[in-house]
Amino acid sequence: MTYPKFMTVAIAQAQIGRSEGGIPIGAVLADENGALGFGHNRRVQEGSPVLHAEMDAIANAGRLPPAVYHASTMYTTLSPCAMCCGAILLYQIPRVVIGENQTFLGEEDLLRSRGVEVVVLSSVECVAMMRSFIAECPDLWAEDIGEDARPTARDRVAAQPLSRAKRSRLPHSERNQT
Repeated sequence: MTYPKFMTVAIAQAQIGRSEGGIPIGAVLADENGALGFGHNRRVQEGSPVLHAEMDAIANAGRLPPAVYHASTMYTTLSPCAMCCGAILLYQIPRVVIGENQTFLGEEDLLRSRGVEVVVLSSVECVAMMRSFIAECPDLWAEDIGEDARPTARDRVAAQPLSRAKRSRLPHSERNQT
């Protein structure tokens, strides 16, 4: 597939993020003159709860006049989450080009409802990159999207309530804690 020029840069950013031990999501903020800022998800690398790729790209673009944001496009390898969509709406970025939305469907409908043009490329490369990451690091992925990690078999057993017989064998001080 031939990608828009800046999606290729976003994919390269995602690969950098993964090579650093982070989550493989990349983004580029660009206008007709070229890239304004690019970035990748750096939550793991920086220990930050908010450094998603789109936020990193906006931050790396620096302070810009509103007219520049209003004439720009956000390219991102993955459908943007609510936080990133909030930044896109705040800066009135009128167009978002998304690599894929199969492994995670963000707030695309919110963007559309506010007049943002949303283009989904359905990139096989972006899907494969995310599927591979999610399979390798399910707990990290769950954390990134604000979900609890999938419970393991051991977690499910530990979460089951104790029977009355088992509870009666516990010291009295621990009986009400189960």
